[in-house]
Amino acid sequence: MSDKGIIIIGAGQAGAMTAAQLRQLGFTGRVTLLGDETHAPYERPPLSKDMLLQPAQTRCAIHPDDFYRQHDIQLRLGVAAVGLDTQARTVTLADGESLDYDKLVLATGARARRLPMLDALGEGVYTLRTLEDAAALQPALQAGHRLILVGAGVIGLELASTAVDLGVQVAVVEPAELPMMRATPRLLAEFLCAVHRERGVELHLRCSVVAAARTAEGLALTLSDGSCLTGQTVVYGIGVEPNVELAQAAGLAVDNGILTDRQCRTSDPDVYAVGDVAARQTAAGLPPVRRETWENANWQAELAARDMLGLALPPQDIVPWYWTDQCGLNIQLAGDMGAARWIVRGALGAGPCMLLGLSGDELVAAITVNQGRDMRSAKELIARRACIEPAVLADTQQSLRNLSRALPA
Repeated sequence: MSDKGIIIIGAGQAGAMTAAQLRQLGFTGRVTLLGDETHAPYERPPLSKDMLLQPAQTRCAIHPDDFYRQHDIQLRLGVAAVGLDTQARTVTLADGESLDYDKLVLATGARARRLPMLDALGEGVYTLRTLEDAAALQPALQAGHRLILVGAGVIGLELASTAVDLGVQVAVVEPAELPMMRATPRLLAEFLCAVHRERGVELHLRCSVVAAARTAEGLALTLSDGSCLTGQTVVYGIGVEPNVELAQAAGLAVDNGILTDRQCRTSDPDVYAVGDVAARQTAAGLPPVRRETWENANWQAELAARDMLGLALPPQDIVPWYWTDQCGLNIQLAGDMGAARWIVRGALGAGPCMLLGLSGDELVAAITVNQGRDMRSAKELIARRACIEPAVLADTQQSLRNLSRALPA
């Protein structure tokens, strides 16, 4: 590799961790990390929780302030990359500067999918994707005010929980039958529905917004069932769109994300994609997968760094995992949430418990509710495609750790 080094476009979780991994794995060449935001790289999970509840005490930075200087990483913030020439191996910045590279990493992330009907209302309408979004929303969440949330995915439910903690009245609009229905089994979705309703959240399910207006009472949303909701604040979260424009204009293969192989290489072998923007081929014959999780960003950062340095990759992928904190519950989810059968280990709603998902005889998924200590063992069992009797899995006297240890090597 020449002294042009490695350029990373995107200073979010995936980009910052790629830079860190390169140094950790021994790379001594030039590393340049470009971010279009002015903030140092930060984590997103606190944005819907602590950054709204206690902003002055919450720190989101991924690394300490002097990390980049100490590790000789050129961190350039507030600068957008607007052009990529893979033949010349150059990146053009918004100010006209051109940078050369040997290897390039696209960690451009994703943006909130827009709802023009709501955007047209102007003041009082928010999305939550960035630190700036959280800073703008926080003053609007005042006790006694009414908040309308459009979308009952993870972010929507975490926001509902946070707003209730702040004394805000909350209504949630969701077109699906249950909240978080697309990402969790029915059993958990029904449980979360009941928990939020017990805390006073209005859940308007199987409904969509058909009209929006500003009235003397505030912002008014008309729903598909004919009802009308009013409030001072509206936040919507209906998914994200990967930021593929730079890659697409450069001729890289794109399909709901930048397409990569298992090593996170794009259709140009000198260009990698990691994090929310990457649609990665996890195994031969399977369609590429784009995952929007903290763990996935860290995992792909390591894969890309290892491949760029010619180091061996781990023999198998990690089990997909993410978590959500809401209503005093820490819920961790791992594996295939489309599992055909679910075993309850404990009692859902009566203290810590687990849900274990089976496909045939194999354990393929696990969900912990305030029982995160068992997730590591559950992930080991999933990774090893364990076949364990359902009665044994349901028995809380059976240690998952011991079950994992008992499997053949």
